[in-house]
Amino acid sequence: MNIYIELNKIMEYVEENLEEKIEISSIAKMLGMNEYTFQRVFAVIANISFSEYIRNRRLSNAGQEMFLNTDKIVDIAVKYGYNNATAFSRAFERFHGIKPSEVRKNPERLKMHTRLHFNEQYEHNKKFDYKIITREEIILYGTYVITDNEKIRKDAPEFYERNSKQYGDAPYGMTEYHDRERTKVKAYWVMYEENLEGRIKKVIPQSKWIQMRTNSQEAEEIQMTSDSFYEEFLANSKYNYKDLPELEYYHDGVTDFLIAIED
Repeated sequence: MNIYIELNKIMEYVEENLEEKIEISSIAKMLGMNEYTFQRVFAVIANISFSEYIRNRRLSNAGQEMFLNTDKIVDIAVKYGYNNATAFSRAFERFHGIKPSEVRKNPERLKMHTRLHFNEQYEHNKKFDYKIITREEIILYGTYVITDNEKIRKDAPEFYERNSKQYGDAPYGMTEYHDRERTKVKAYWVMYEENLEGRIKKVIPQSKWIQMRTNSQEAEEIQMTSDSFYEEFLANSKYNYKDLPELEYYHDGVTDFLIAIED
């Protein structure tokens, strides 16, 4: 399957159904994925969540229609899936920067989120070495540092080093996200198997995992493995992923990047 050809078909389907209810679960089935995997793949490739893309396309069309015709705001709101004019007006103003009632006076303020089109000729040629492993329930105790997409490359190794000096080397690291699609980093966790004072308990249920190994514990090389997984492996594999934390397991001078999958 060429994921980019299939995604262009999805984009065509979205355009044809912007005025209808679009079920993400149905979209995911078109690609043979579960809902979580599809949303994660789309967010990585498109650099925007699927739900936000749909919302932006609807608000783009709503702005044009509000300028071109005399339909009531509530009618356009309902047309594009909003239950009431108030919710629509708030979303409209966040996207366009003006209220629906101001469109005719300030049409130059309207914004447009264009339809996405993916390069169907793009090919991945990288070879990935990975294993499928089963791990029993993991109970960990951790602490975290608040960070973001830009700062984590600096914050994570520094926070790990501070904890190591005080408590010894931790066997696990974990990245927490603001969004379900895991595109906006929220925090980096350092996780121990012992219940140290002040740590937060995390229970990771028994599961199958994709294990991608980096023969290093250097932060830069670990990040390269993570980037490769999300930017290349994720979109080209047939595995369905679970909504479980992604773990970094540090041991014996290597790092295992662990991603939970369905059986």
